[in-house]
Amino acid sequence: MNMKLYGYWRSSATYRVRIALNLKQLEYDYIPVHLVNNGGEQRSEEYKRLNPAMLVPSFVDEERDLTLNQSLAIIEYLDEMYPDPNRLLPEHKSDRARVRMAAFDIACDIQPVSNLRVLNTLKGELGANDAQVTQWCRNIITNGFVALEQRLQTRSGKYAFGYALSLADVCLVPQVYNAMRFGVEMQKFPIIQKIYDNCQALDAFIAAAPEKQIDAVK
Repeated sequence: MNMKLYGYWRSSATYRVRIALNLKQLEYDYIPVHLVNNGGEQRSEEYKRLNPAMLVPSFVDEERDLTLNQSLAIIEYLDEMYPDPNRLLPEHKSDRARVRMAAFDIACDIQPVSNLRVLNTLKGELGANDAQVTQWCRNIITNGFVALEQRLQTRSGKYAFGYALSLADVCLVPQVYNAMRFGVEMQKFPIIQKIYDNCQALDAFIAAAPEKQIDAVK
């Protein structure tokens, strides 16, 4: 297999890349990197050689001797190399900018502030309890979704931007998964919920679900 994806089953960033690979109908080896076991496998010397930032995902295209670590960079690479059968960034420059804006809302402003590294800091260094950490995540996601729901009012159709899947949908679905995990009141966000439900009817999204991964906790 020429392509390898190193990741963690519940990582939002890894989840995004799985969706993109599935939409592109690309075969790849999935290699689990457990973020908790053994003090965090991402801290191993072997993995640090692959990704000095000690984060997931990491993507390797052996055919082109390429290693990428940031999920959005990986997805854009896949989109440029394999535009069919699902192009995730529109051809028109203004449409492409709008899609990126929504994707960055999620991948830069919402998800990183509630990822495992931040939650461990809240618990360990700041002494927050589980209820406080859950509320932190709920607040971060809710505030982000308020803005995102408003953005999507004039652009969404079946999916985030009309009736074609895009990078925005690829980022949105993992974030809704996290929102439901932390008890966000999704009835406040009917557009986001509709897009999520429509995506979840597609095989590429179903196969990418965290619970379907080989490293998922049963």
